[in-house]
Amino acid sequence: MKESVSQSHEYWMQQALDLAGKGKGAVSPNPMVGCVIISEDGELIGKGYHKKFGEAHAEVNAVESVKDKESLKNATVYVTLEPCSHQGKTPPCAHMLAKLPIKKVVVAMKDPNPSVDGKGILHLRNKGIEVETGILKEETEQLNEFFIHHQTFGRPFITLKMAQTADGYLAAADGESQWITGKQSRKMVHKWRAEYDAVLVGRTTAMVDNPSLTVRHVAGRQPRRIVIDGPYELPKELNLFSDKFEEKTIILTWNKEASATDADPMLKLMKQNYFRGEVIQVSKMDGHVDLRQSFKALGEKGISSVLVEGGQQLSSALLRQGLVDKLELFIAPKLLGAGTRSLINIGINKMKEIAELKDVSWTKVGDDILLTGYF
Repeated sequence: MKESVSQSHEYWMQQALDLAGKGKGAVSPNPMVGCVIISEDGELIGKGYHKKFGEAHAEVNAVESVKDKESLKNATVYVTLEPCSHQGKTPPCAHMLAKLPIKKVVVAMKDPNPSVDGKGILHLRNKGIEVETGILKEETEQLNEFFIHHQTFGRPFITLKMAQTADGYLAAADGESQWITGKQSRKMVHKWRAEYDAVLVGRTTAMVDNPSLTVRHVAGRQPRRIVIDGPYELPKELNLFSDKFEEKTIILTWNKEASATDADPMLKLMKQNYFRGEVIQVSKMDGHVDLRQSFKALGEKGISSVLVEGGQQLSSALLRQGLVDKLELFIAPKLLGAGTRSLINIGINKMKEIAELKDVSWTKVGDDILLTGYF
């Protein structure tokens, strides 16, 4: 029995989606995009994806992969995101496609970027090319949840990662927390670090654990490292401020003097061991860094996703202020009976106020269980 048109659309779009995923961790703040080109006879003649930020887009790579350009006549192009219609780091893909002898373009979803947002589709249609949208739209939105969130709200997508014992503790009574979870869980966290634009911790975690927040157990890019240090008092000997990735570290502080000093290149030169990263000064709220303003500032710098590896205070504050978009909670088959609870005072006092996760999934990771959910 011959495959239906809708089935073939979904089949080819899935191929494009699979390609798009190969750009994870390499294209931000751009979206992950994949593209396949099917000839009039139904044969795959070209494919490509956006490999790295600033380099050629998926549509360009797909067209360049076509060996026989004559086969483009009446071909159908499947692309996971609306072709761009503006000049950025690369020329507009919608204009490039419109010059080809193709018959149709199938798009999974419109581009939420205000510079595009339907303009690419309109340009193609004005040039006589048929455009169909909405094929595997939800799957594409899931793949590019960071990009869509950043474009929509102007701040990064925030994922809170937590690890606790079965009875709800993240550290023993003496403060020791290594290791609550197993090796497989820790390796998964390193994989996430490579996929997020930045990893964030609070000053207590920075001081007690002295983390590096680098990608070590898997291959991948090193993320930006963000530490909240309101009074700007953390010792500069910590790994975040002294290792080879020092320039990737961002300090969020309300201390105006610290921010001004580190922003002045002449004052930096006068300091014997000046910090080579970046300092962002934000407002002070209830004695702490204004978290909402902090994320807005990070979003303005093109950071579209942040993985928070916080302790009790930071995690609770983020949840209390409604700033968490996704929760990744590792639960280890271990008991402590006492110590530091994973959360305290998140602003819920009654059952009717309870925070309920959506799109929940449970995954076994080694001996641990991973709870994933959205707010």
